[in-house]
Amino acid sequence: MENEASDKIKISKEIIATLPIESFPGRIVVIDNDALATEAVGRLCREPIIGFDTETRPTFKKGQSNHVALMQLSTHDTCYLFRLNRIGFTPALKHLLEDENLLKVGISLKDDFCMLNRLKDGQFTPRNFVELQKFVKPYGIEDQSLQKIYAIVIGKKISKGQRLSNWEADHLTDGQQLYAATDAWSCIKIYETLQSGKFQCPNQLLI
Repeated sequence: MENEASDKIKISKEIIATLPIESFPGRIVVIDNDALATEAVGRLCREPIIGFDTETRPTFKKGQSNHVALMQLSTHDTCYLFRLNRIGFTPALKHLLEDENLLKVGISLKDDFCMLNRLKDGQFTPRNFVELQKFVKPYGIEDQSLQKIYAIVIGKKISKGQRLSNWEADHLTDGQQLYAATDAWSCIKIYETLQSGKFQCPNQLLI
């Protein structure tokens, strides 16, 4: 841990590796057509809070990039995986992301918004989003990655093993689905734990 006078909380990868694995415990629904997307958005818009994330097929050649392939929107118990490479950025999804009455929580949002705006008809104005990288700073948390923030706040490890997999595959594997759902859902967990006022710095875990 940093010296106490600095009030900065950080955690090492070595310590994270010793923590129990966290996985989304709820229902995962893959959305690959407009009708399902509209129905899912209708349900999500009735929630008090949702977790948000996206996935993009990696490229291993300099100068090349791919369009965002997946958008994950999670409640406390259900995560919807919207396959944007198949359904596109639908009007229903745009409405949800612009809904100023629906609280949405994510991390590295600037990058996600930039990728979404590159899609056909992807221009939108995000409203009522919480950026976790900014939200955690008043609590003394200096780390910026989802895995490190989750380890500090919750004391468990989010696996990143599927991050560089093919998000445009014909069928998403169970591992991909669980990884994607966990990332979005974990944003809710971090936010609500900190908001509850019950967060205590776990000194034994930190640098």
